Amino acid sequence: MEFLPQFGGVLWTLLAFVVALSIIVAIHEFGHYIIGRWSGIHAEVFSLGFGPVLFSRRDRRGTLWQVAALPFGGYVKFLGDSDAASAGTDGEAIARMSAQERRRTMHGAPLWARAATVAAGPVFNFVLSILIFGAIFQLRGEVADPLTVGDLRPLPAAEQVVTLEEGDAIRAIAGVPLPEGEGAQSPAAFPEALPIRATLPYDVLRDGQAVSVTGPYPFPPLITQLAPKSAAYSIGLKQGDVITAVDGAPIIAFSQLKTRVEASNGAPLLLDVWRPATAETLEFALTPRRVDEPDPEGGFRTEWRIGIAGGMAFELATERAGLLTSLGEGVAQTGRIVSSSISGLYHMVAGKISSCNMTGPIGIAQTSGAMASQGATSFIWFVAALSTAVGLLNLFPVPVLDGGHLVFHAYEAVRGRPPSDRALRVLMGIGLALILSLMVFALTNDIFCP
Repeated sequence: MEFLPQFGGVLWTLLAFVVALSIIVAIHEFGHYIIGRWSGIHAEVFSLGFGPVLFSRRDRRGTLWQVAALPFGGYVKFLGDSDAASAGTDGEAIARMSAQERRRTMHGAPLWARAATVAAGPVFNFVLSILIFGAIFQLRGEVADPLTVGDLRPLPAAEQVVTLEEGDAIRAIAGVPLPEGEGAQSPAAFPEALPIRATLPYDVLRDGQAVSVTGPYPFPPLITQLAPKSAAYSIGLKQGDVITAVDGAPIIAFSQLKTRVEASNGAPLLLDVWRPATAETLEFALTPRRVDEPDPEGGFRTEWRIGIAGGMAFELATERAGLLTSLGEGVAQTGRIVSSSISGLYHMVAGKISSCNMTGPIGIAQTSGAMASQGATSFIWFVAALSTAVGLLNLFPVPVLDGGHLVFHAYEAVRGRPPSDRALRVLMGIGLALILSLMVFALTNDIFCP
């Protein structure tokens, strides 16, 4: 059972998990707090974590800000709440309040104020995701037009003659115009149109002059990213590694590696891997795993995968992206995660893909550590993705979650009165049972799923 983290040990993984979760929970609860405050609802306690209080401070508005010992969640307790989930009312306390004081409670506030306060938590999670994704895009920049060579990545064929240089604007490779050029192939067909050789002729503009140079095959079997809990990650492959052979047969293109993995039918593969840090070739044996992944045409497809992403033989020069463009990319990326999550959940419930796609706390912790090990940008990206998932989960119409509260508010808007206290208690009990069952199921997946 491979459920313990493999990078930096248990403490490193827990630290990464706690940092990621604390950021997401703090933003979520701050959304509830700040919109509640702006709506005239007083927050008595803002807690990051549960259990014994480690640190606390009361601000000038009378809100107690605290950090508790168990950093796996948090809550905002509003005036008049009988518990941290705002699921019940402290009837005796509210009965002693004046009308003005009752207006400052969650249960005495107008419906619009209560609904806005509840919805603010998930909305703030989405806003966090959009800002992070947008900031990452802003820092990386847009690919320069025309396509221009940045840094050349280290490759095992570097001893061959390569005259391609940083700053060269590429017009064609091996006589095939780039996808944006006149008479060019489509972006998807462009790699297939190239001959597979270690080096290829490039037509470039250098200092305004058209010249022909020699460069590496542009899409080598280079590892630019590793999927956590994947076959490649578990055997110790690293970013920057180049796979040079599969079962003794040399490969030059990432497409060749993809073909060999998909045709393996789950049989073990022996990889020759060139590692740039030491300039030596290592041998690794790994077994591809079946993975359910989104299909561009909709739904999911199941393929054999080893869990790596490839990249070009050189970095592409970039130019600064505009603020609106970056935010648009942030919105688009958040939308893609929401869409694929809903689609994945539907396909799991329908039995069309494996239920092992649902990850629990151990899997999330392991992913946190793995993404942190791949650098700050990867970890921050993961925080944004997890924030989107938390925001979406909280919108599900399940009692106890924010979505359940919004359903109660919708009922009140239609019927003119909230559900009875007895109905609320029953529904909250059902909701709590559903959430606990889901957590147990996800935890079981973490332990027993491959």
